[in-house]
Amino acid sequence: MTRVSRSSVLMLWCWGGIRRRRWWMGKRASPQIRRAKADSPASSRMLSRRVGFLPLPLLQVSSTPSSPSRAVSTLAAPMAFEAARLSPSLAAAFVSHRAPLAPPFLRRLPLLLPRRFLRASASSSSASSGGDSRAVALPSSELRKRRNSSSGTSPPAEDDKLRSLRRLFARPDIAIDAYIVPSQDAHQSEFIAECFMRRTYLTGFTGSAGTAVVTKNNAAFWTDGRYFLQAEKELSHDWTLMRSGNHGVPTTIEWLNDVLPSGCRVGIDPFLFSSDAAEELKNAISNKNHELILIRDLNLVDEIWGESRPEPPKEPTRVHGIKYAGVDVPSKLSFVRSQLAENGCDTVVISMLDEVAWLLNMRGSDVPHSPVFYSYLIVEMSTATLFVDSSKVSEEVLEHLKKAGVNLKPYEAILSDVERLAEKGAKLWLDSSSVNAAIVSVFRSGCARYMKKRGKTGRPTGKESSSDEPTTSSHGVQNSAVNGLYQVSPVTLAKSIKNEAEIRGMKNSHLRDAAALAEFWCWLEEEVHKNVVLTEVQVAENLLEFRRKQDGFIETSFDTISGYGANGAIIHYRPTLDSCSSIGSDNLFLLDSGAQYVDGTTDITRTVHFGEPSPRQKECFTRVLQGHIALDQAVFPERTPGFVLDVLARSSLWKIGLDYRHGTGHGVGAALNVHEGPQSISYRYGNLTALQKGMIVSNEPGYYEDNSFGIRIENLLLVKEVNLANSFGGISYLGFEKLTFVPIQSKLVDLSLLSPSEINWVNEYHEQVWEKVSPFLSGNSRDWLWDNTRPL
Repeated sequence: MTRVSRSSVLMLWCWGGIRRRRWWMGKRASPQIRRAKADSPASSRMLSRRVGFLPLPLLQVSSTPSSPSRAVSTLAAPMAFEAARLSPSLAAAFVSHRAPLAPPFLRRLPLLLPRRFLRASASSSSASSGGDSRAVALPSSELRKRRNSSSGTSPPAEDDKLRSLRRLFARPDIAIDAYIVPSQDAHQSEFIAECFMRRTYLTGFTGSAGTAVVTKNNAAFWTDGRYFLQAEKELSHDWTLMRSGNHGVPTTIEWLNDVLPSGCRVGIDPFLFSSDAAEELKNAISNKNHELILIRDLNLVDEIWGESRPEPPKEPTRVHGIKYAGVDVPSKLSFVRSQLAENGCDTVVISMLDEVAWLLNMRGSDVPHSPVFYSYLIVEMSTATLFVDSSKVSEEVLEHLKKAGVNLKPYEAILSDVERLAEKGAKLWLDSSSVNAAIVSVFRSGCARYMKKRGKTGRPTGKESSSDEPTTSSHGVQNSAVNGLYQVSPVTLAKSIKNEAEIRGMKNSHLRDAAALAEFWCWLEEEVHKNVVLTEVQVAENLLEFRRKQDGFIETSFDTISGYGANGAIIHYRPTLDSCSSIGSDNLFLLDSGAQYVDGTTDITRTVHFGEPSPRQKECFTRVLQGHIALDQAVFPERTPGFVLDVLARSSLWKIGLDYRHGTGHGVGAALNVHEGPQSISYRYGNLTALQKGMIVSNEPGYYEDNSFGIRIENLLLVKEVNLANSFGGISYLGFEKLTFVPIQSKLVDLSLLSPSEINWVNEYHEQVWEKVSPFLSGNSRDWLWDNTRPL
């Protein structure tokens, strides 16, 4: 019997498989191949799984080999692909027993083989050729370039906005190598006026969080797990998506230090960065000898935006009545001044918009979804000055401010006033985590001139910080030489602890909001059962109409997240007319919405199914519900930071290997921002703010199965003191009181997973919902509420 080598048998086996696959693909697979996106590695991998074979056009092997080894490589390529389909171990054996594979083939092989099988073949190829070639998985952008070059097609043209922005880099008065565009405005706001949506204009990404970085040759965009799917859809090919928080993804600073040669100039608009953020950036890039350039006189995105940029808002402000505020302005200013005296300061700069609004008992509508207005406030020991566009101030508001001893100055005068205070030696309190770098830079310059006039160098000794490099900490740092205290604003914590009037307003507004939601859900359920076609946008618009009927309604507290099926898996999904789904009865529907009322702010999420949910959906929903219940029932000692409680909401999901990519709870303002600090409940353990009596937080665990469905259950909770039989250590213990009263859909609950106490929680909650909300309803909506609050 003739002895046949193992590699020869493998070659014949693979070649026969290839012929069979080619025939099968010609009969059945060609439509799939034609539909596949040529520039998507994910599509290629999916197609490989469907037809059992990677499409041959992706192979880059020579048809006219110039040497015997090259000929073997040419034949080896399709065989190794078939081997990879049959078994990774066979493929590894094949690669190790053949002549070195053609480099283009090695570049494609990582799409099929596990990395551990590539190392051997790569090292073998390197050894035989004397080079250091490596087999690595290429990013999609690189694969697109190579496919374009091999197919003869030209790559897409550079984005006009990026090209125009890069032209500005070379201007003599700018002269930078990179530019960073954050999402914020000059007040570090989450929601911003349209004219300040520079990052959205530049990138096309419409989510509320993200940072764009542009160099002369690269453009990268960072966002967190809430927006990964949305960013994939909205970013063009010019941008590289950086999934913040994922293993191996560099930070913006790490990326800049990696892609820029030593000694480059990185530009920022100092109004858009907090002082802390700018200082951190400056120090980190200096490790590679880069220089941070503060471009204060113009914003580069505004330059290319030109005349099409929207005008700044000029909406009128209004007085937030004492009936809702609970405490008058003179009393609040007196509290701030007591904090100034206690910390050895005589002036504080307030730049956060919700802090200005809260302190002055004013509201506005400059920013979508948030009742705030663009302004700064300087509080001194005997006076206070509001920096705002005077056209926004009515006679009523002006009289309100005069009674409290508050003067008016133009919005743009903030820098000159800070400089004036620094030059006269005023002891300023600056929250460097929120006050922008432009203000702090001007303050430092003024301090330097003040010290020069006094004949001092201003260089501190010991633990004091210099005027050029202030140190910050949770306790603040006082620099007696330059008169700067860098510490969290005295308003931040005071605003987060609601008084009796604010709590009463929040409770009342939530009941009216619950009535609107009951009427809405009753209507939607009936429409879906009648097979009426409604898009996600139409559903959100109808919800708005139900809320408008309620007393005191002003506007939504954020863009409604109306996501059916796979869209619900996009955590902060925003439906649009040209790209939204219709609501049906075959999948889950997630609705996250909220409202601004004259007396309170709401935020609620419910997930429902209008048909029959699958066992998988019921299990996931029930696990999320268990986490929601666990957090709602938490009892904890005072001075407990929110991150300690986060595990309670995730534990039931963790038990089956699931999780979610967002925090569990955020603070909520009273007739103010729907997202409020400093408190939170999150896996991010950096926030050490303790939860305190009177704070309001959300409870919103979830689960999101990409391209399938999303689940979230959200109520707002008021932190309250609980009476217990014991008080270990003489301290108080805290718990939560529910503010949100809307039914949780019972058909999605798998009762076999719930404990008796968890079933009791659901039944007791629904009993409260009926008792509190039914008096606001009548007719069909009241019947709907009754049907959906029955005991499990």
